[in-house]
Amino acid sequence: MGRNGEAPQVARMHAINARLKLALGGPKGKSGKRLVDRGRLEAEAVPEVSEKYEISSVPTFLFFKNSQKIDQLDGAHAPELTKKVQRHASSGSFPPSANEHLKEDLNLRLKKLTHAAPCMLFMKGTPQEPRCGFSKQMVEILQKHNIQFSSFDIFSDEEVRQGLKTYSNWPTYPQLYVSGELIGGLDIIKELEASEELDTICPKAPKLEESVDYETFDILEDEEVRQGLKAYSNWPTYPQLYVKGELVGGLDIVKVRPFFIHCPQH
Repeated sequence: MGRNGEAPQVARMHAINARLKLALGGPKGKSGKRLVDRGRLEAEAVPEVSEKYEISSVPTFLFFKNSQKIDQLDGAHAPELTKKVQRHASSGSFPPSANEHLKEDLNLRLKKLTHAAPCMLFMKGTPQEPRCGFSKQMVEILQKHNIQFSSFDIFSDEEVRQGLKTYSNWPTYPQLYVSGELIGGLDIIKELEASEELDTICPKAPKLEESVDYETFDILEDEEVRQGLKAYSNWPTYPQLYVKGELVGGLDIVKVRPFFIHCPQH
């Protein structure tokens, strides 16, 4: 219990409101009016809003600029909320030319992301920990068909999460891409599975019919090598995998992108 017998969540919201008042009392325009304003809605009272903006926890803070959603914060994190309010308030309104430039930069980034692997899944969460039923079903279908894919957690980047909807003209997640082209969402993938077309569209995971030939070096035996290799390859952690003298990466890279790794066979 907090002060005066308050529940912890109530005390946190008092702290949040105090932070907001301080943050919103700052930036003002030439007219003397505040550049930032706020409103409050009860999630249960407006379920259509919760569904539209994918509200999964309470409280959730949505940030808008020029009637467009630009950011989101889930949970009662007062310091992070203050940072976001101050950052967005200080950025002001971008002139049209700057907005166009930012849009071009985002589109270029989205193009790179959709081409990051032969088969890219944009989902809520990760394959190991999906954060919605649709994403979980998509992962299960791809794994059942032994399809090699990489994934991007849209909850990790709000700009990508919103931008990809416009970029591909597809409003929901998950989204599956092959060679940079949108295949569709869960319903489309289910249809392709039913028609037996899915296996012809998506790349299969390679099968290791022979063991991989490799040698190892124990970095605990040589501190000079242990520290020097980090700087030499600009990779701060171990293990590190090299093929023909070139760094492939660490465990996360090998787990996510085995499709691209060509190791010598026995």
